[in-house]
Amino acid sequence: MAAAPEPAPAPAGAAPYREPPPTRFHKVHGLNIRVDPSGTRATRVESFANGLCFSREPLAPGQVFLVEIEEKELGWCGHLRLGLTALDPDSLAPVPEYSLPDLVSLGRSWVFAITRHHNRVALDGPEEEPPGRPPGLLDEPYLHIEQLRIPRDRLVGRSRPGRYSHLLDQLYELNVLPPTARRSRLGVLFCPRPDGTADMHILINGEDMGPSARGLPTTQPLYAVVDVFASTKSVRLVQLEYGCSALPSDLVPHCHSEKRDTSACHRWAPPAHRAQEFLQV
Repeated sequence: MAAAPEPAPAPAGAAPYREPPPTRFHKVHGLNIRVDPSGTRATRVESFANGLCFSREPLAPGQVFLVEIEEKELGWCGHLRLGLTALDPDSLAPVPEYSLPDLVSLGRSWVFAITRHHNRVALDGPEEEPPGRPPGLLDEPYLHIEQLRIPRDRLVGRSRPGRYSHLLDQLYELNVLPPTARRSRLGVLFCPRPDGTADMHILINGEDMGPSARGLPTTQPLYAVVDVFASTKSVRLVQLEYGCSALPSDLVPHCHSEKRDTSACHRWAPPAHRAQEFLQV
């Protein structure tokens, strides 16, 4: 049997690539939230509020924190909210009842209700055209944001197997269902900019909504925020396989290393020169 070909050597000076670890929910969360033992499903068990959740660790640049809506609850007005915060969840005592306005009013937090129409930041100068609807998955398997290239397949919602699942899957791919429909997949990430700040982007079933906030600090850890609010009752995390060097290893937070020092998680900051190189990957 012929020997398997050796992988091509990395370019000189390139940092070795490794996948970020699986995303998990933080142990700190709202009073009405229950997180399952795996740390990947969050359910609001009472009322319509006190449903704040956070990522267990800070996100790396370009890393998507992706949730799928598992359960809805009729009778409430309002939907899931999503964003980022530079506040350490461990410092939040008590956890705010609402993301909007309670958490945002504490500062260094950027959270939006999920919608296709009201979460795009206003820009100086001529108005940019909003990003167009993506083509089908078979036509364009990658989502491009700034300099990122993210496999789109897992970003898009999937129905449970059934008689009409093939039709529902096509509706998710075309993104014609309400963005907070059951089984929709919603994500948040940040992209560093040359000036040392970052843009926050929200994804709805593989569609980039454009920058929702600008000027986020890249010298502070940024945690994902998910508010399991009102008609959204339960969400689960979806893990991505990036399979490319969009996340250089030294841009991944130190608390993502295999031998993790959790005491350092809240102190991580990406070096400015690496953030600049990240944009050239």
